[in-house]
Amino acid sequence: MCGIYFSLSASGAVLPNEETCCLLRKRGPDNYHVHSVEQKIANTRSSNEAPIAVQLTFVSTVLSMRGGCLVPQPLVDPTTQSVLCYNGDAWKISGEPIQGNDAELIFKLLLQAVNHHSKTTSSADSSTSAVQGVLDVISSISGPFAFVFYDAINSKLFFTRDSLGRRSLLQGADESGAFKLCSLCDGTSSTHFSEVETDGMYMIDFEHAIFQDNSFAAKSAGTPSFDASCIQTLLWEHNASDSPLRPRNPIPPMNKTIPEGEAPSLTVETVAVKELEHRLRQSLALRIQNVREPPTTSSGSNVKVAVLFSGGLDCTLLARLSHDILPKEEVIDLLNVAFENPRVAAAAAGRGGTTGSVYESCPDRITGRAAFAELQRVCPDRNWRFVAVDIPYEETLAHRQTVKRLMRPHNTEMDLSIACALYFASRGQGLAFDSRNISAQPTQYTTSARVLLSGLGADELFAGYSRHGAAFSRDGFAGLIDEINLDVSRLGKRNLGRDNRVIAHWGREARFPFLDEEFVSWVVQLPVWEKCGFGTPPPPTDSPEAGLDSEKKGLRLVALRLGMTNVAREKKRAIQFGSRTAKMEKGKVKGTDALT
Repeated sequence: MCGIYFSLSASGAVLPNEETCCLLRKRGPDNYHVHSVEQKIANTRSSNEAPIAVQLTFVSTVLSMRGGCLVPQPLVDPTTQSVLCYNGDAWKISGEPIQGNDAELIFKLLLQAVNHHSKTTSSADSSTSAVQGVLDVISSISGPFAFVFYDAINSKLFFTRDSLGRRSLLQGADESGAFKLCSLCDGTSSTHFSEVETDGMYMIDFEHAIFQDNSFAAKSAGTPSFDASCIQTLLWEHNASDSPLRPRNPIPPMNKTIPEGEAPSLTVETVAVKELEHRLRQSLALRIQNVREPPTTSSGSNVKVAVLFSGGLDCTLLARLSHDILPKEEVIDLLNVAFENPRVAAAAAGRGGTTGSVYESCPDRITGRAAFAELQRVCPDRNWRFVAVDIPYEETLAHRQTVKRLMRPHNTEMDLSIACALYFASRGQGLAFDSRNISAQPTQYTTSARVLLSGLGADELFAGYSRHGAAFSRDGFAGLIDEINLDVSRLGKRNLGRDNRVIAHWGREARFPFLDEEFVSWVVQLPVWEKCGFGTPPPPTDSPEAGLDSEKKGLRLVALRLGMTNVAREKKRAIQFGSRTAKMEKGKVKGTDALT
């Protein structure tokens, strides 16, 4: 995980403000570095005037997770002065798993692409060929990323996020007219920043860039500002080889086949269910094997991997499969967050409710402890550590402004509810219960894990929301397929950028096995009746599959195959309601309401 900052200004180097710099260091506590480059731009106001000298400023912070040693960023090529700021995890390149530092390898491939095309083509074609070379490299990466790459040879700047939007990158301009890219919003709350879209690659060609006196600040300072309208968008394509200057979309079109007659039944012995387990295991292994030893915390923890753990189907399935992959001596932390919600507590008191723990009565705490017990039963030779992250209302208030700052430009009640839950869960600080010593008194504990597993993506891929069932009831298989297709198509527009900004604040990295490109590609090509149970024959009442919900039935059957009989029957619950971060002060508030 890294923090990225870039600015383009005609008035000298523009660095992140002090607050943003501090937040970027939180994301990447292992290294901080600044690099500046001067670029000449043709003066559009007069052909007789000298070119404008603009300053390109690159800042990177690094959370070192890959390879045998720390690799500082920005990466700078001493020969060409090209620069890369890279925040991501390349699990595979051109289908081959990679070892070592991924940022260094990607920078090497990018340099080869722009150098090769510049040397082997005519001057008229070299620039276009170099762009295609960059797109080919980016299309070959499997894994989450956001990056800024300056091709000094061809005077071009490229920036983007992966097509599923798993890393944060924002764009905006400050009061002086400087154009900025950053992992976080930089500037005051009134400064406009927006998410870099996940619909393709963005490029600034400095040979055609425009600077003009179009802002009050620029006019008063006597310096022109960058015209963002000259940023070119190179859209993702499914068949990029047929379309020049288009990066390849790694996710193929949805299989929209409708069964002829009754759909076949889905059981633990269905070939697709066995293949689902195998492919999910492969995706997970890439993300939890060969994790570097973390710095030891004040709690003495040396845990490498933790799970954002509600006790639901998706996260518990990841925990169960992690047991099969990781060495038996490694502890796996299960981070379970619960909040004191004064509105819920007042309502319970008004009904003459019990005076028990406000945390232990949270829905996610109840399911979390139940799933913890099932993991202990099924995998008794693993030390599972259940971390009860209890957040008093006063602590929520104390951190609320920080959470709102991190999640910007998102600004709704639902954004805040979800962001608060992820913020405190990923801090990983609470009371620890070890399965090896379950009768002992819990101790105050902070996880050392820098890798946090999340089950996000499972609901979209396997029809886990109630509206999927409603779509099937309304329009049959065609309606169900359209609803799933809509979810998958807008994965990149979901709120993963927001989640990344909140979780990375603690120097940790969320990894999403359900959002692996190869895994997603395989799932979207399955017929719909092999993902969920809508429209399939009910199993016999005495069979293991009896009583399973239709939502995410494929995953429920994998859980059954792995011995998790109770978790396989767990209901879907949104994080803000399970942890009770929603509607803390007022009951009559909508999730879409803007924050004041």
